[in-house]
Amino acid sequence: MLIGDVARRSGVSARMLRHYESLGLLRPTGRTGAGYREYSGEDIRRIFHIESLRSLGLPLRDVARALDDPGFTPSGLIETLVGQTRERIAAETELLTRLERIGSAEPADWEDVLRSVALLHALGSESAGTRQRAALSAAEDGAVPVEALVEAALGESDVSVAGALRWALARSGDAALALLAQGLGSPAAEVRRRAVQAVAEMPDRGATALLQDALADGDPAVRRCAALALGVRGVADAVPTLTDMIAEGANDVDAADALGALASDPALADRIVAGLVDRLGTGSVGTSARLRLAQALADIPGSTASRALADLSRDEDRAVALTAGYVLGLRDTR
Repeated sequence: MLIGDVARRSGVSARMLRHYESLGLLRPTGRTGAGYREYSGEDIRRIFHIESLRSLGLPLRDVARALDDPGFTPSGLIETLVGQTRERIAAETELLTRLERIGSAEPADWEDVLRSVALLHALGSESAGTRQRAALSAAEDGAVPVEALVEAALGESDVSVAGALRWALARSGDAALALLAQGLGSPAAEVRRRAVQAVAEMPDRGATALLQDALADGDPAVRRCAALALGVRGVADAVPTLTDMIAEGANDVDAADALGALASDPALADRIVAGLVDRLGTGSVGTSARLRLAQALADIPGSTASRALADLSRDEDRAVALTAGYVLGLRDTR
């Protein structure tokens, strides 16, 4: 079979067949009387083997080894090709995501495109200062799609940058809330905590419902973050978690402040005091826990809180008794 026939039947161009020959990868079995290359059935099979191996991404030099070296083993090379392919897919996926985000910003001209590209690149910078400036800039001109801001906020570990990203998200509209809700379903507790922090700064009423759902999260840090945010919003569902925080000494000062704010509602004040006393008001808990109880009662109005402080002023531990007495005295002078 002549080269033209081989090219038509195999789908491999005559030029590529000559290239294979120049590399020593393929050698026609013979020549015609006029000097034309003549390929045998075995040659055709080799061509198909070459193309099959090339389709896996093997370089031509490795194709030659695979076909001609009896000692050649594919396992290591295949593993390398798998790694390279994954890297290529990741790069292409990243490019696709970036293009989709730029497109979703509906750029009016190439200047808008370039600005979006610059801001997206800055959000991925290794410099915290660069990321923070990008977040602040995004909030001002809206050039960065909200998807990119949410992704950056959920992955940001620097406190200052994270604050700037949450500030930008709070000004981005309702679209961010649905994306943050997805972050609350992440298998990573740290991502869920960041999502709660971002949701806490969203003004939308739907944010409160998401924070209430987060009170049932399996990670205590996520629950505590949600409870503090709900306390600021005046949501009574946060009371049990805030009480736990004081009992456990976890962000207890912030938790006490949140309970004090919630207790401005007379209907909640007695409930809050009862919960605190049940958890911390007995001698079976440690001195430090009873001290936290006395401090937490300081900003809770009502006679029930005053009676609890009076009981603590007679505590067997002198530090607890003095603290409770001091707080009670301050209440009496108000």
